[in-house]
Amino acid sequence: MNPTAITPLILTYNEEANIDRTLGRLTWAERVLVVDSYSTDATIDIVTSYDNVDLVQREFDHFADQCNFGLAQIDTEWVLSLDADYVCSEALIDEIRALPENPSMNGFSAEFVYCVFGEPLRGTLYPPRTVLYSRENAEYHRDGHGHRVQIDGPVGELEAHIYHDDRKSLARWFDNQRQYARLEAQKLRAADDLELPDRLRRTDVWGPLLVPLYCLFRKGLLLDGWPGWYYTLQRTYAELVIALTHLDAFLRTSDDHSSNGAESLPE
Repeated sequence: MNPTAITPLILTYNEEANIDRTLGRLTWAERVLVVDSYSTDATIDIVTSYDNVDLVQREFDHFADQCNFGLAQIDTEWVLSLDADYVCSEALIDEIRALPENPSMNGFSAEFVYCVFGEPLRGTLYPPRTVLYSRENAEYHRDGHGHRVQIDGPVGELEAHIYHDDRKSLARWFDNQRQYARLEAQKLRAADDLELPDRLRRTDVWGPLLVPLYCLFRKGLLLDGWPGWYYTLQRTYAELVIALTHLDAFLRTSDDHSSNGAESLPE
């Protein structure tokens, strides 16, 4: 596939810790589009230092809306959708170049290697994601705190991986988890048809209990030393916050119902 037929699309907000590594692997692209949510750190300076990057800014409302806005600014046939902490492997770039000009698929998914301060882990809970797709056949939809691209047509799989290497501060990560937990809890309460991980989350018990065991033993992160423990603790904390947020909403709703049905106490 000719690189001139592909535009990488990246969303940013205060990504000075990550964006340089991500853009550094995209110098092959004729044009990279960054949709920024009015960053206040050095993100803008870093982004504009790359000659092949176009920057547009939009007030953030939701990831899906930001992505759909970005798609409207792209005129190439194909889009490579990346987060600001995704670093393309050389193998992935070579594989994309080797794709036919008119592939039979309308999109391609890739798997991720999670990194902790640059150290790759042997496993992750992060699922594969459709990252390369035909622009005319794609639309983003909300999915809990995140977003999911819906592709009209078949989606294939890329063999090479992408590095997920987020080096923002831990304080920023904690803030994000509280926001994500609220949206994930809303999703759990509203959805009727959930996949197994979300069904376990909705119990408010099994998610926080199973995640550390799954990470350390099923994914083998016990063998990755402190980076493996760091990731395991992060994922366990995230599950605990989701469970607590979901349970809090349930108990408050139950308390409201009880209060409405209770007789008034005598004065």
